[in-house]
Amino acid sequence: MNKKIAIGSIAIIMLLTATFSADAQTEKKKDRKHEIYFSWGYNKETYTNSNIRVNQPSLGNNYTWVNINGQDHPGWDEGIFHKALSIPQYNYRLGMFLNRRKGWAVEINFDHTKFLFEDQTARLNGTLHGKQVDTLIHFNDANGYYYYLNNGANFLLFNLVKRWNLVADRSGNVKIDALAKLGVGPVIPHVQDGFFLDSTSGVLQEKPNNPHFQLGGWNVGAEAAIRATFGHYVYLEYSNKVDYARYSGLKIYEGTAKQAFGTYEMILSLGLTIPTGRRAEE
Repeated sequence: MNKKIAIGSIAIIMLLTATFSADAQTEKKKDRKHEIYFSWGYNKETYTNSNIRVNQPSLGNNYTWVNINGQDHPGWDEGIFHKALSIPQYNYRLGMFLNRRKGWAVEINFDHTKFLFEDQTARLNGTLHGKQVDTLIHFNDANGYYYYLNNGANFLLFNLVKRWNLVADRSGNVKIDALAKLGVGPVIPHVQDGFFLDSTSGVLQEKPNNPHFQLGGWNVGAEAAIRATFGHYVYLEYSNKVDYARYSGLKIYEGTAKQAFGTYEMILSLGLTIPTGRRAEE
């Protein structure tokens, strides 16, 4: 009797093992190797103080605005959705996980950031209209001074991404992941400025530049994010990012400007992720 029970038990165990093995293989075959994703969101920036170097040889100018304060311009001042979606400080991400299980991805990472030379008493040091100066100037529109990267300081990065799965429910309908991103790429600023436009100031009047986009240097950035995915495909991502950008050859009236600053960003994005590629077990 005991022998029959033992044989029966072994048979049941073997049957269950085979069943679970088949189920596991079926689940593995459902797991595609790659994953593509896209997100759109909005961001808030804080900048380090920086110097702006201005060189206008034909005007006898080679001076620096020293240790100036810059501010961002989020664009939601008049309430949410009162402007076109691309006017406020937005961002997008387009990426692909090369191996979903190991969590490695590559990503195109773009932040439409805005930098404004804040109204302030600014120090100017260098050569101005052929004369050596070191003075303080009330820098604001009313006095004929402005400097904006307001249609964008615009950070473009090509990122390497690593993802860690933190928690998930049994069905996988809700899961939380952590991501780290590191990248380098060009900056694409939109430059708009005017220096010494007030002829009553006693300084020769100059002209504003022609506002324009250009490739104007490079940046490097690192980002840490928490991503919550719902229903397998839709996710919400919150991230903190630090970026260092160097701008050079910025075209201004009769010359160029250059600048470098660090940025801290808070970013909230809504995205879509889609498994793709061959089945992982094929």
